[in-house]
Amino acid sequence: MQYIPNILFILVLIAGIGYFTKNVRKVIRNIRLGKDVDRSDNKGERFKNMAMIALGQSKMVRRPVAGILHIVVYLGFIIINIEVLEIIIDGIFGTHRIFAFLGGLYDFLIGAFEILAFLVFVGVVLFWIRRNVIKLKRFWNPEMKGWPKNDGNFILYFEMVLMTLFLVMNASDLQLQTLGADHYSKAGAYPVSQFLLPLFDGMSETALIVLERTCWWLHIIGILVFLNYLYFSKHLHILLAFPNTYYGDLNPKGELDNLEAVTKEVQLMMDPSADPFAAPADDQQEGEPEKFGASDVADLNWVQLLNAYTCTECGRCTSECPANQTGKKLSPRKIMMDTRDRLKEVGDNIDKNGSFVDDGKQLLNDYITPEELWACTSCNACVETCPVSISPLSIIIDMRRYLVMEQSAAPSDLNNMMTNIENNGAPWPFNQMDRLNWSNE
Repeated sequence: MQYIPNILFILVLIAGIGYFTKNVRKVIRNIRLGKDVDRSDNKGERFKNMAMIALGQSKMVRRPVAGILHIVVYLGFIIINIEVLEIIIDGIFGTHRIFAFLGGLYDFLIGAFEILAFLVFVGVVLFWIRRNVIKLKRFWNPEMKGWPKNDGNFILYFEMVLMTLFLVMNASDLQLQTLGADHYSKAGAYPVSQFLLPLFDGMSETALIVLERTCWWLHIIGILVFLNYLYFSKHLHILLAFPNTYYGDLNPKGELDNLEAVTKEVQLMMDPSADPFAAPADDQQEGEPEKFGASDVADLNWVQLLNAYTCTECGRCTSECPANQTGKKLSPRKIMMDTRDRLKEVGDNIDKNGSFVDDGKQLLNDYITPEELWACTSCNACVETCPVSISPLSIIIDMRRYLVMEQSAAPSDLNNMMTNIENNGAPWPFNQMDRLNWSNE
């Protein structure tokens, strides 16, 4: 009977980690649905970006209030959960505060964890106030209605509860240490939870043990629930921010990539001996010509799909977007959210059918409208301000390419400009012989 709690703990731990692993594999599979792109260059610069942006939060602090609060909550939450290692060992082997033998170092660690837990709680409360009382505009845009708004609040409630359980667990443990209860030898320093002791005056030793054990169990179960909630939440960025910043585009802002499909077509046109209907050298089966641009998630590259999963929905991109500021429908945040939603829909389709079965839907039109795409000025403000190196612009450009080259659906002004470039060598409707006439005036 004495081993039942240990067995139960192991089963809960295996179930929590197993379900998380299953969902992580889905995320990786979905990201791999994208086209291949080589981001293996400049490893030193990539590691530097990951260290500075993802770990160091260098772009977050450009907005000091939100940045500092985020650093407190992020680092505090991560450091506090170092204690999860002790909880896991205690849960498996039936020990209690297994690392207490560290003596003064253990006292320092527990004291630091408590201070951080308190700061995390305060930071989360302030974030909640910014969202729900002050109602910052970027958290109330149309794309933030429903689940996105609730998701942002749910995670704040999660963290409040986890920090409260941690402090109450420590406070009841301290009270049991003071009473000299069995298995509760003196260990740790409690600079915050000691102030909760008056709440336990008059409680029996049995009641305190029940309270401490209940908080202990709820704390570890809460962490496992939180871990598995990440898959369904924007907070997957807690994990994906690191690879996303590593694989970020290192090219200068404004430099667009050449479309490989177009390059191949031009090469075929320039080679009179080429057979346009021949299969690629590495694929002897004849297939359809490669699509120009992107109309669905499978047409994007895997870094763009990683971007979509990494989006924090913070709204900095949209708040900086000049098109959005002037009332246009474009919201770079919505572009990323729509891409992620469509990618999840495609992933669910694969889970259900074993492979993707055409559902009659695509990213273009069903999620993102041409009006949104053509509102973009290509200014890169969204890319520059993103705290985790996401590029909504790259997705917008690829979808525009599809509209122009596959559907001939560019706005009339753009069509006129391209016609003038083709006929006159310039965007303006003047004969080439007349292009310098302005200099005579």
